[in-house]
Amino acid sequence: MARDLIMRHWGFAALLGWVCGVALQLQQAYLSPMALYGAALATGLCALVCMRRLRRPWPALGVALLAGVLLGWGLTGARAVHFAADALDPNLQGVDIEVTGRIASLPQRSAQGERFDVVVEAARRSGDTVRLPPRLQLGWYAGASAEPQGSLWSLSQESPGLRAGDRWRFTVRLRSPHGNLNPHGFDRERWLWEQGIQATGYVRSGPRDPAPQRLGATWWHPLDRLRQAVAERIEARVASDPRSAGVLAALVVGDQSAIDRADWDLFRNTGVAHLMSISGLHVTLFAWLATALVGALWRRLAHVWPQAVLALPAPWAAGLGGVALAMAYALFSGWGVPAQRTVLMLAVVVALRLSVRQWPWPGVWLLAMAAVVLLDPWALLQAGFWLSFVAVGILFATDPGRRSTDAGAQRPPWLRRGVQALAGLLREQGVVTVALTPLTLLLFGQFSVVGLLANLAAIPWVTLLVTPLALLGVIVPPLWDVAAWAVQALALALQWLGAWPGATLFRPAAPWPLALAAVLGGALLVLRMPWAVRLSGALLLWPALLYAPPRPAPGEFELMALDVGQGSAVLLRTATHSLLYDTGPRYGPQPDAADAGDRVVLPLLRALGERLDAVVVSHRDSDHAGGAAAVQAAQPQARWLSSFDAQAERRCVAGQRWQWDGVDFEVLHPQPGDYAEDGSGRLSSNAMSCVLRVSNGSQSAWLAGDLDAAHEVRLAMARPELRATVMLAPHHGSLTSSSPLLLNTLQPRWVLVQSGYRNRFGHPAPAVLERYVQRGIPWRNSPECGAATWRSEAPDAVVCQREVGRRYWHRSLQAGKERAQQP
Repeated sequence: MARDLIMRHWGFAALLGWVCGVALQLQQAYLSPMALYGAALATGLCALVCMRRLRRPWPALGVALLAGVLLGWGLTGARAVHFAADALDPNLQGVDIEVTGRIASLPQRSAQGERFDVVVEAARRSGDTVRLPPRLQLGWYAGASAEPQGSLWSLSQESPGLRAGDRWRFTVRLRSPHGNLNPHGFDRERWLWEQGIQATGYVRSGPRDPAPQRLGATWWHPLDRLRQAVAERIEARVASDPRSAGVLAALVVGDQSAIDRADWDLFRNTGVAHLMSISGLHVTLFAWLATALVGALWRRLAHVWPQAVLALPAPWAAGLGGVALAMAYALFSGWGVPAQRTVLMLAVVVALRLSVRQWPWPGVWLLAMAAVVLLDPWALLQAGFWLSFVAVGILFATDPGRRSTDAGAQRPPWLRRGVQALAGLLREQGVVTVALTPLTLLLFGQFSVVGLLANLAAIPWVTLLVTPLALLGVIVPPLWDVAAWAVQALALALQWLGAWPGATLFRPAAPWPLALAAVLGGALLVLRMPWAVRLSGALLLWPALLYAPPRPAPGEFELMALDVGQGSAVLLRTATHSLLYDTGPRYGPQPDAADAGDRVVLPLLRALGERLDAVVVSHRDSDHAGGAAAVQAAQPQARWLSSFDAQAERRCVAGQRWQWDGVDFEVLHPQPGDYAEDGSGRLSSNAMSCVLRVSNGSQSAWLAGDLDAAHEVRLAMARPELRATVMLAPHHGSLTSSSPLLLNTLQPRWVLVQSGYRNRFGHPAPAVLERYVQRGIPWRNSPECGAATWRSEAPDAVVCQREVGRRYWHRSLQAGKERAQQP
């Protein structure tokens, strides 16, 4: 009996250990030596062999679990070490390199130009061969003769005509992967690691640069080439409605970048974003139709070629053909995690049915999860992975497939079947909505209150109408017009739902123990268990729903300099109030370009549960005011002050003062006479910067925007008694700021520099950093620190997000640490 238990369940224990081992490795701040990972693999294999000799079941299962952990940790670590060995040589950053390679992805077009992946075949610098990472991500922008930095990218309306599989030779400039790092923010460096990208850059296409050369097409990447051709056909066919064309491209070829940013906001706020990509539901429906079609064709083949049917019975042909076609569809659509999970589960279920075996649903679920993690260990860090597998696990657990699908002659009438189908849809959608609410709040900090109603309409509309029409349009293009009308109708309904008061609920991000308890509570609410147990799930939900992040004590304040690239955004918090100083840059020259307000500031405010009381925008430059519109739309109750507003009551003027929770806020600049009668500034934009001083009597902060040295000197001479514990480096550490007189007067203990990684301005200037060093002032720069947090109750410490959230795929901090050391 014990032996049977071991043989039946040791594989499941090993699979569970495998997933846990991978998850453990992904938490490493730094990679271990390859020898250690190899030793873990060898030990895990030995443990599996020795496990079979154990007679007692529980020790054997424990050994199998441990073996899985060692194998998952060791193999993932070994893969990471191997991948990290291909990192870009730091000496090759920012220099001209001639690259010959193949376009290895579907090019993504925007108003700025095109972005694409390249598989490197050869690379030369000044005639000498150099070694580059095997895969690069490049941008091609019109007139790109200087390194693009945020909003300074050149606007490009002309496409170079890139096609997947083509070989090109062009001159590029590269840099190591880097992204802004903020609490609860998007980790771009992790995303690039997942995509296999070890360097990013852009094509040099200015008038003085060598002209890029197309060397011809290749047979490589045929799938991406086909996907690109279909996407272009959709774009051309539905040219009058580019937003609907983007949705169709996402549903057919998996190009989610084609969907307009405003549409993504609408889909997220109404809870139907999962339908606008190739989801498991789409793949399952496609597989069901493919299985039925292959089975019917194979049975008809029996009349023409009986030997084929005898060699491969119709059930086998239908099952294998359905899985094969579903995999082809998933590959064509980009092979996302939901598609991977669905194909693997379908393959397991079909294999078990054809072998006349029955596995419990946890085994099928766990095997599919382990297979996805084997293919891509870093998928464990994707929100889609957990939403997908948790949703399927809940559906399995609440309805473990007891209903027969082969009723034959005993099938009920069509009306009864329709009622059952509708009831099943309502039940499944209700179950998934309730169970995934805590997980959605944990991953995104928001939940769509109207999501259940929106999905009840959108799931059949998208799955049974829009998606089939979009797929059939590949053969019959006019069907794309009908599909576009269906998308427009859905968008109108979603806009109506999204306009309801309280349609979207935002909650602060809870600590992981509370979040884990909430996810468990959501599962208990929908499981087939006694009501007393199910209602206990509500008790597990409440702590996470009512959680409020800690705030400074009365009389204290906190300053967080966000990592927004080449720009500025600072969040100041007291016991019950909050102020935002600057709103970050706009990441492009066009008015509708993405900005830090939408991408960085607002996600952080929602994760912290912040409702701003005031916003101070130092001056009109786009690197400080680029995110103002997004912040103002989301935080309309905040009081606004700036140096460029036509309304007198919204201008920052020296002498303005207020107090929150025992903390004083004072505006020191500009002077009333610096404004003209029409409200415009008499000084330059930088010289009009609002200077804000925050103090609780013992500690203080100084924020001066892009104030120039001349006005720094005037302020220092007018208020020589002022001091600052922490100072935001004026003008990002420019040579025209941080004057010696200001530093000697304020005598700051810390300087926080907000600048872009390898920015074209050279901020912070070496001469300015030398001034800090000479005065013994430690400093932190956002590319090396990420978001920097300083608290008045602990004035001698600055917490860097890159230190507390460090993972091995993040760029090394060593250079930044050495530069920021005190003398």
